[in-house]
Amino acid sequence: MRFASVASVAAVAALTFSSISTMPAAHAADAMGSPTAKITISAKSADVGIGYTWGDGKLTYGGHTYKFSITGGTIAAVGFSKIEGKGTVYNLHRLQDFNGTYGAAHGEATLGNGLGGAVLENKNGVRIKIETATKGARLASSAEGLTLTLEK
Repeated sequence: MRFASVASVAAVAALTFSSISTMPAAHAADAMGSPTAKITISAKSADVGIGYTWGDGKLTYGGHTYKFSITGGTIAAVGFSKIEGKGTVYNLHRLQDFNGTYGAAHGEATLGNGLGGAVLENKNGVRIKIETATKGARLASSAEGLTLTLEK
């Protein structure tokens, strides 16, 4: 029974994300702020109730590409997945505002291959809308906190 309720919440999260991604571009941009950069990520997540996510990514901002690390955790997830994603960064007006912990509501259902996505936001008002492709076996419907740190 618990599996069914977690699966239901994951499905609702996925539907919520897909409705965001099907908004007309102008309306979605207004809600998110100004698109200012792009990112790509490669990460792994391992969970047994409480989980851990780690990886790296690249930020393309102001005509330059910067590497960054990803660390963080999730609550209410089980399994393991490899995550590849790309996204748009909004409201990044100073490079140093990118660093920080981003909070998100997250949903993922992966068995073999899966799709996911999230909208992340840090305390500086920087938002990231990311779409992911996953491989593995993982079910997550959780609050997530990811710390993104630019490498020096």
